[in-house]
Amino acid sequence: MKLVCRSQMIGDFAVIRCEGRIVAGEEAQSLRAQVEESLLETKKFVLQLAGVTYVDSGGLGAIVRLLGTLRAARGDLKLCGLSPFLQQVFEATNLKELFHTYSTESEAIAAFSQRPQASPQASRAARPKVICVDSSSDLLAYLSALLKQCSYEVYTAKYLSDAATLARSTHPRLAICGPTTQASASAFEKFRQADPQMQILLLPPDFHAAEASQAGSDLVGRIEALLIAQR
Repeated sequence: MKLVCRSQMIGDFAVIRCEGRIVAGEEAQSLRAQVEESLLETKKFVLQLAGVTYVDSGGLGAIVRLLGTLRAARGDLKLCGLSPFLQQVFEATNLKELFHTYSTESEAIAAFSQRPQASPQASRAARPKVICVDSSSDLLAYLSALLKQCSYEVYTAKYLSDAATLARSTHPRLAICGPTTQASASAFEKFRQADPQMQILLLPPDFHAAEASQAGSDLVGRIEALLIAQR
């Protein structure tokens, strides 16, 4: 079922009720468009997800980007009505701590009057550095949020040339190249030479469309294995 979003203003809050699948592409774009339509009226959003049956890594990345956009504008995005499937997705990807989730719309709206608690952060010096490269902003948002919740220090770039500059200056232990990374063989080789000690992990072509929790847990496992082997 394609994503259907219905928006309703309740006081100063925009409640967006979603039904169907939140996946990379048209569905993720329609969700962002629904939020943008209400931005002139409010920066306080509640996303009702009781009718959502599936989310892939690209769709979850789109929600992460919306969260970042609203918090940067001193607003917020709260989630409610998560099905057992979605609860498992957020727990498996360690993103439950990033989002504020509630059982009902009323609880989510009431939470806007509560002061948020700061989440503990790992010491930057102890966090392995990772660069993520892909042309998709949604996928980069998903990877960044996923890895930060696992205590990695994450840098993102849409182009290998920019990623090479980051690699030379930050000396990451690992670079993750997404399925839509656009580069010639020579550009990829220049990126590899930017820091010869850097491990490179290539994501499969269908990664952005994979079920978000499984894709996340598999990726974290592969990263941990690579970094252990690197020691």
